[in-house]
Amino acid sequence: MPTISTTLTVAAFAAFAAIGAALAIVDIRTHRLPNRLVALAGASGLVLLIGAAVTGGSIHALLRGVLAALVLLIAYLALRMLSAGGVGGGDVKLAAVIGLYLGWLGWGSVVVGTLAGFMLGGVFAAGMLLTRRADRRTAVAFGPWMIAGAWVAIALAVSRR
Repeated sequence: MPTISTTLTVAAFAAFAAIGAALAIVDIRTHRLPNRLVALAGASGLVLLIGAAVTGGSIHALLRGVLAALVLLIAYLALRMLSAGGVGGGDVKLAAVIGLYLGWLGWGSVVVGTLAGFMLGGVFAAGMLLTRRADRRTAVAFGPWMIAGAWVAIALAVSRR
């Protein structure tokens, strides 16, 4: 029988899956990541992972998740400031949420998920350019690739346990 901590952790990642899917759909359609959905993903994850940590999970995993959220927030904020509109404010906020979840799993997951998001987005953009469905000025929603990259890392982490 699963522990309360395990149940809360699974609930947190299930919430991220559902809200992440909604965020990806909205971002593809509108090139926006609604603050309410991003905040819901972050708040639900934080509450459920705090619950998991205090009911027998790892306080270290929780602290690592919060720190990873801060690290990705700062990194994406720097990217936003350095790119001329290439990284939106929603991407910056979503990066913090993704950092929380991937940080819970470990620093390796943070690195893999972040890099996978950039790689998947890059391959998609290159494919669009090669098939002449886009040019260098075409905006590409990055949120879905960030979320997909996170799920690559989550799947790898789960498969190793």
